[in-house]
Amino acid sequence: MHIPDTKVALSTASVYPASTAVAFELAAKLGYDGVEVMVWNDPVSQDIEALRRLSDHHRMPILAVHAPCLLITQRVWTTDPWTKLVRARAAAEKLGASAVVVHPPFRWQRQYAREFVEGIDRMAGETDVRFAVENMYPWRYRDREMLAYAPGWDVTEEAYRHYTIDLSHVSTSRIDAFEMVERMGDRLAHIHLADGSGSGKDEHLIPGRGNQPCAELLEHLARTGFDGHVVLEVNTRRSASPAEREADLAEALAFTRLHLATPSRVR
Repeated sequence: MHIPDTKVALSTASVYPASTAVAFELAAKLGYDGVEVMVWNDPVSQDIEALRRLSDHHRMPILAVHAPCLLITQRVWTTDPWTKLVRARAAAEKLGASAVVVHPPFRWQRQYAREFVEGIDRMAGETDVRFAVENMYPWRYRDREMLAYAPGWDVTEEAYRHYTIDLSHVSTSRIDAFEMVERMGDRLAHIHLADGSGSGKDEHLIPGRGNQPCAELLEHLARTGFDGHVVLEVNTRRSASPAEREADLAEALAFTRLHLATPSRVR
């Protein structure tokens, strides 16, 4: 049995609305290899020294930083999107993280969107940290579809240096995960592992509870020598209790470790 060196991390978003500190505690308790910090409205997630103390206390390395590019984080680290990315890169460098996860701009961020592809390439050339641009999805309401992102939600339409694939977003987009993986090729640097049912909502289900090829993707990564991180970014807001949330996160980790173990060595 071949067990690859791929690190399995917990996104701090997976415990929302609980705090960043709770995510570190659970990641350590359950045996994750590290965390991805979602920079959001929790002041601790924005504070490099506070994050360093949590990391040291729980002996839980910070493997990635998710830049604040959600609707709810528009005022986190100023309102200027480039400043947000500069600060995310600085946080990653100071905390020893190897990746910054970035969403493509919203369409109404017109100047930022026009400069995004070139600007991300420039920033990526200034650091060893990987700027991994994440696939998104069309926004839908009933039978109507709105293209909310620019240059677009399908990030493979642009030649970014590194990509993040999010399987919940794949599900919401109603596209084939492996076709997107193939288009990303060796630029696939980061995984947001979660499941979806294709309902049109961004569900972030525990892997194995939807219809996405979570197991098959993990097995593929193990066999092809993937050198990035696998991050569990799941939704536990409906957990009835802290104990149920913990059980869900333990199940997600067990699923991931099981399917990263392959019956043959990588050649």
